[in-house]
Amino acid sequence: MTEFVQRGLYVEELEVGARYLHRPGRTATEADNVLFSSLTMNAQALHLDAAYSATQPFGQRLMNSMWTLATMVGASVAQITQGTLVAQLGLSDISFPAPLFHGDTLYTDTEILDVRLSSSRPGQGVVTMRHTGRNQHGEVVATATRAALMWCRDAAPDTPGQP
Repeated sequence: MTEFVQRGLYVEELEVGARYLHRPGRTATEADNVLFSSLTMNAQALHLDAAYSATQPFGQRLMNSMWTLATMVGASVAQITQGTLVAQLGLSDISFPAPLFHGDTLYTDTEILDVRLSSSRPGQGVVTMRHTGRNQHGEVVATATRAALMWCRDAAPDTPGQP
């Protein structure tokens, strides 16, 4: 029988310009918003207070933008970084051009912007990627550029628990 271990991609497997569509999407719920906002001590009324939010420009509660960002990054893990990430180096150029609401579905795609070998860490490389989140109507609700330190195939450690 053939066995497959799910993993992300090694530095050598990542191609500049490649675009990964992460599916399925993730439908944002009220519980997600309340729990995430509470866990992160973000008491912003625009996330938690329906009566207040109804009087504001969008007329309803907004999903916590940090939930949106974290969910976009999380959506990319299985296809790109599972077991191949050494460390996240940074996030930049983060924007939220349109709101995400309870009941919207977030679809994420990732484009590889740059791949280079690390000059200070043999067997590892720096990958720069852009995550884009869209709602179910195709409207861009978030973007972020991410730099990650990742393993090269020949230097990667064995996966723990795998024979």
